[in-house]
Amino acid sequence: MSLRERYNIPNDSVITIAGTVGVGKSTMTNALAEALNFRTSLEKVDTNPYLDKFYADFERWSFHLQIYFLAERFKEQKRIFEYGGGFIQDRSIYEDTGIFAKMHYDKGTMSEVDYETYKSLFDAMVMTPYFPHPDLLIYLEGSFEDIIGRIKERGRPMEQQTPLDYWDEMFKRYENWINNFNSCPILRINIADYDLLNDEGSIEPVLEKIGHFIQQSRKWKSRQLT
Repeated sequence: MSLRERYNIPNDSVITIAGTVGVGKSTMTNALAEALNFRTSLEKVDTNPYLDKFYADFERWSFHLQIYFLAERFKEQKRIFEYGGGFIQDRSIYEDTGIFAKMHYDKGTMSEVDYETYKSLFDAMVMTPYFPHPDLLIYLEGSFEDIIGRIKERGRPMEQQTPLDYWDEMFKRYENWINNFNSCPILRINIADYDLLNDEGSIEPVLEKIGHFIQQSRKWKSRQLT
C-alpha cells in the first residue's frame, strides 16, 4: 500500500504550501510530492526577470514584480487543474495580494494607483467562483530566529543584502494574513515539529493530518452541494 493510500489522500488533490521566505516551502513541497507520487509546481525564482531589480529598488519594481507573479501563478493554477490535480504547489497565489502588494503599498514602495490596479486585477482573476482553489493550504510557521537562520544558511545574495527589518515586517504580516485567511482549508505546521533533511519518516505525521483535512473538506463541500 502506498503512503497516499495509507493516509487516504485522493490522487487528484491539489495542496499548496504557504509561509514566509526561508520557512522551507520548497523542501516540504518536494518531500510531499515524493511521498505521494505527485507532481510539483515550484516557484520559478531563477527565471524571474524582475527579482534582482526589485531587491535593488523596491519602489521602482514592486508593481512589475507583482504583476509578473500574478500572471505566472494564474497560468500555473489553470494548468494544474486542467491536468487533473495530483500536485504540490510551492507558494500560493493568495500571498501575493495579502502579503507582498499590500506591504509595499503600506510602506510607500508601491503607489496607490498601482496598488488599486493590481488589486482590481487580482480580484477579477482569483476572487471569483470560477477560480480553482486548492483542496488544502499548508501554512509553515516557526520562530523569527529560526527563519532568519534558514535565510542566512541558504545564502542567496539578494536576500543577504535585504535589511533585517524587512524580514521582520514580512514575518508579522504573514501571521496576520493567515489568521484572516478563508479561501480554502488550512493546516498549520510548525517547522520545529519535523526534520525532513535528517528524518524522512517525519513526513508521515504530516501526511496523516493532510488526509484527515482533505476528507473533512470534501465531505463539507458535498453537503453544500446537496
